[in-house]
Amino acid sequence: MAVVPESGVLTFSIFKWSSYSSTYLPENILVDKPNDQSSRWSSESNYPPQFLILKLERPAIVQSITFGKYEKTHVCNLKKFKVFGGMSEENMTELLSSGLKNDYNKETFTLKHKIDEQMFPCRFVKIVPLMSWGPSFNFSIWYIELHGIEDPDVVQPCLNWYSKYREQEAIRLCLKHFRQHNYTEAFESLQKKTRIALEHPMLTHLHDRLVLQGDFDACEELIDKAVRDGLFNQYISQQEYKPRWSQIIPKCNKGSSPQEVNRDDINSDGDDNRPGMRGGHQMVIDVQTETVYLFGGWDGTQDLADFWAYSVQENQWSCISRDTEKESGPSARSCHKMCIDSQRRQIYTLGRYLDSSVRNSKSLKSDFYRYDIDANTWTLLSEDTSADGGPKLVFDHQMCMDSEKHMIYTFGGRILTCNGSVEDSRTSEPQFSGLYAYHCHAGTWSLLREDSCNAGPEDVQSRIGHCMLFHTRNRCLYVFGGQRSKTYLNDFFSYDVDGDHVEIISDGTKKDSGMVPMTGFTQRATIDPELNEIHVLSGLSKDKDKREENVRNSFWIYDIARNNWSCVYKNDQTVKENPSKALQEEEPCPRFAHQLVYDEMHKVHYLFGGNPGKSCSPKMRLDDFWSLKLCRPSKEYLLRHCKYLIRKYRFEEKAQSEPLSALKYLQNDLSLTVDHADPVETKEFQLLPSALFKSSSDFIPLGFSDVDQTYAQRTQLFDTLVNFFPDSMTPPKGNLVDLITL
Repeated sequence: MAVVPESGVLTFSIFKWSSYSSTYLPENILVDKPNDQSSRWSSESNYPPQFLILKLERPAIVQSITFGKYEKTHVCNLKKFKVFGGMSEENMTELLSSGLKNDYNKETFTLKHKIDEQMFPCRFVKIVPLMSWGPSFNFSIWYIELHGIEDPDVVQPCLNWYSKYREQEAIRLCLKHFRQHNYTEAFESLQKKTRIALEHPMLTHLHDRLVLQGDFDACEELIDKAVRDGLFNQYISQQEYKPRWSQIIPKCNKGSSPQEVNRDDINSDGDDNRPGMRGGHQMVIDVQTETVYLFGGWDGTQDLADFWAYSVQENQWSCISRDTEKESGPSARSCHKMCIDSQRRQIYTLGRYLDSSVRNSKSLKSDFYRYDIDANTWTLLSEDTSADGGPKLVFDHQMCMDSEKHMIYTFGGRILTCNGSVEDSRTSEPQFSGLYAYHCHAGTWSLLREDSCNAGPEDVQSRIGHCMLFHTRNRCLYVFGGQRSKTYLNDFFSYDVDGDHVEIISDGTKKDSGMVPMTGFTQRATIDPELNEIHVLSGLSKDKDKREENVRNSFWIYDIARNNWSCVYKNDQTVKENPSKALQEEEPCPRFAHQLVYDEMHKVHYLFGGNPGKSCSPKMRLDDFWSLKLCRPSKEYLLRHCKYLIRKYRFEEKAQSEPLSALKYLQNDLSLTVDHADPVETKEFQLLPSALFKSSSDFIPLGFSDVDQTYAQRTQLFDTLVNFFPDSMTPPKGNLVDLITL
């Protein structure tokens, strides 16, 4: 593989500008003088468009842009801007849309410099200010530096590829236009001359069968094959999830069916067959056996030491132990952490919260236990992990298992200290635990990162109530959110466990694509390494002042490859003193101190208990148990939907010439593909017979007035079906006529 040369500083000159005021000339951005208030370009007004166009000394791959600033905050700094680039000033692509912090630190941004994983060159770079930090102030830029590759050996092949790429896309747009308008000779001649394919041969075959021959049965077979071959998978992966919550009412051991169980009785008399109300408990899931394990927690008055297993297949809880301490296991606790090694069928637990009244040198030892599922035995691995080189006693930390390398990673959490102990003069200042690794086989700890207040490139800032997840495929830990003293953290970073390297995904200050959306909430997160996604359920804020009157449940998904967050849903459920039963049964009420686990094999989340945060009953805890499935359109749904579109069109075509035959087709064939449970589709189906009474002129699609009506409508159906196929197979998305501006 060829080694890509390192990027360097690129030389450029000022090519054009929109305006400038007095001595604040565009050339000022070529020199970096942060202590000189006049060393900047300033626009004459903030009336759009304001811009600067820079011309590179020679074509280059422009990889990043750096903005220098004045030594103090300034109202004219750019709060929002865009950067464009291209080989000519008339034809530019958007490379960046972002904003600067209003401070004195230089900021560097990565610019888009690839299309389809292929680098493209620029000769011109255009900076367009959109908003300054001071409302209605003119825009100022103090200093600009461009970084990239200008080595002709690298740039020239990219330039050749880029020219060829643009030429090819232009020809494909022409081919698409010619075929849409049935200019057969022009289409065939251009294709023969250029030998450029408009699309994948399978789609050409579909066009031939559908548009030219009207062989609808063959079309259905082709779609059927495409779905079977997984060609619709890319489309499915881009669709939004719809959440489906369902409350789990477990089977009762006493022989009564779930229907006979009165939920109010369960809550009031503490049923023996399932865990009672609690928050601050811990759960893990063994995906191989579909078993959820639950241990400990706080019921509002005391810590708990009961240990439970829930079998998904049997829909039943079983109590492994009423008190693990009596069985050589951990004492009652809450705010601890557990992780599971599904390969070796072992569960580990570490940490807990202790009230200040019971803290002493003995109680502050950090014990560490392992539970063997098959043997049903607890083993004390360490009486005090800090004496073995591990963390001190912590609570609200995070712990992850790496089964492959047989390692455990633990990060953050607040260190518990004795009140007024002489040895630590900083007792008033909360202390946080760093990032540790535990080698299960050797039984040894190692400190990977100490807690750091500095934001060095490899430093990590410890916190409590954060999320930490381990990606078993790319072998990285992902950490985000949490709280440090009174500060809510909103940064997001990954840690490569094999390479010992920290990468900042978002520092939590810039509105960038990786920015974590829910600051200051006790979120719960899970990871799906196969789908390369992180799931986050936001909860209530623990801070009463920050707790909104109108509390929301919201569920977010972070796409690791695309580096973007999307909200699957929000509900505006207000937490009333007695929430309406109907809403309570649709989804769980907002809460904190709950637990969420994820079965990545069967794609189901499980949620149990928590604290609803009601000021009128502060000791109240929940014992409800829920499953959550995130649903996207299935292959079967898409196949049925495509067949419905084909048959619906086939009926409309028949209705023009053979109304009786069309009616029969509607009742027998089209009806089979309708989802009669979907009110929108059912209504559309019920209105279809009106097509029998329409004149043919009602059917001509916009922009197709020069072709036969049947051809135009079939083309429109073809364009709809093509949307389900991967982009690499389809004709270009745009239309030639859209390039014409008036």
